[in-house]
Amino acid sequence: MDRISLLPDELLLRILSLLPTTKDVVATMVLSQRWLPLWKLTPKLVYDDSYQNIEYGKFSRFVDRSLILHEAPVDTLHFKLVQNSSAADIGIWTAIAFKRCLRELNIEFSPSTNPVTLPRSLYTRCTTLVTLKLKSVTLVDVSSLPSFPTLKTLWLVAVKYPGDEFVKRLLSNCHVLQDLLVALFPSDNVTVFTVRVSSLKTLKLGRKSRKVKDGFVIDAPLLENFDIYDIMGGFCVIENDMPKIVKASFYVTYSQPGKIMSCITSVKCLTLCLSTSKEVYPVGTVFQNLVHLRVCTCETEWVNLLLSMLRGCPNLQSLKLFQCRKLPAPKPRPCLKGSTLVPGCLSSSLKALRWVDYEGREEEKQVADLILRTGSCLKKVTIFSKATDPNRET
Repeated sequence: MDRISLLPDELLLRILSLLPTTKDVVATMVLSQRWLPLWKLTPKLVYDDSYQNIEYGKFSRFVDRSLILHEAPVDTLHFKLVQNSSAADIGIWTAIAFKRCLRELNIEFSPSTNPVTLPRSLYTRCTTLVTLKLKSVTLVDVSSLPSFPTLKTLWLVAVKYPGDEFVKRLLSNCHVLQDLLVALFPSDNVTVFTVRVSSLKTLKLGRKSRKVKDGFVIDAPLLENFDIYDIMGGFCVIENDMPKIVKASFYVTYSQPGKIMSCITSVKCLTLCLSTSKEVYPVGTVFQNLVHLRVCTCETEWVNLLLSMLRGCPNLQSLKLFQCRKLPAPKPRPCLKGSTLVPGCLSSSLKALRWVDYEGREEEKQVADLILRTGSCLKKVTIFSKATDPNRET
């Protein structure tokens, strides 16, 4: 007998859970009598209907049979579906898994697939879920949504909703939700995506719709990590301060980003790519806890944005400058004025500068000169030009 077969069941099941699909897991039953029953005990089931270009009928029958024969609790059920599946199939498969105390459900359809409407029964059976991830699906409206007492992680990517009110009701029933990821697309059927979740700790929002009247409303007082990616000109309204924010990233084209910035003054690590340097934050705002700052240099106003932030960060220790996307066509860029007031953090606290995609433009030279000339606390300076290493990590 091979050495691997001598390992205890617990370790062998861990090995099986690392295989890419349930089809691969089931295939191990032919190895020996030792392996024959193990696949029925794996806590993770991954079904991919693109596996070896399998015909959907055969795929559906395989899912039915393997779920029925499976004997142990199912911790994770993951569907990667390219072919058109029916809501009935999804309903039957998830019903079986929920009877096995399902904790994580991931339903992921290909964007090229016709949108699949998830069955109403899915809402009523989610009482054991801790994690729910949905991609390229359609949610159906119901008169009343049940609560999701154990749901802590929710990912909604390219999902089509019944409307704004449905979103409010859905999230209001997630009483212990801590991690929320939302990626909105033009077909989502939502104008204002409202997030009012008092337990939320991590929030990641993205929007690809070009409708400027669309945006987000947020009330999450316990939020610790906050990311927004919205370069389509929408809006984001923060209803209350978020005093527990530790890390935030804003890649936005909002005309008044200061309304967001004023709510996250406790932030320690901040990444900014803003299309404007005006009203970055209200006069008198100070980011006392901010020690790590990353500023994107791809926008025209990046120099003024950088100086504005440096003046409000008295305890800044590290600064990173980078480009998140290709620069637009050449246009006039603001340069430093001779009478520019030197931010205090440059001489009192800044210890490290890392500059990626340095191109030697006039405004870049002036910024580099200012920091190197006044940075009396600097201990490490790293500057990469674009020609240095195109594959480096930014």
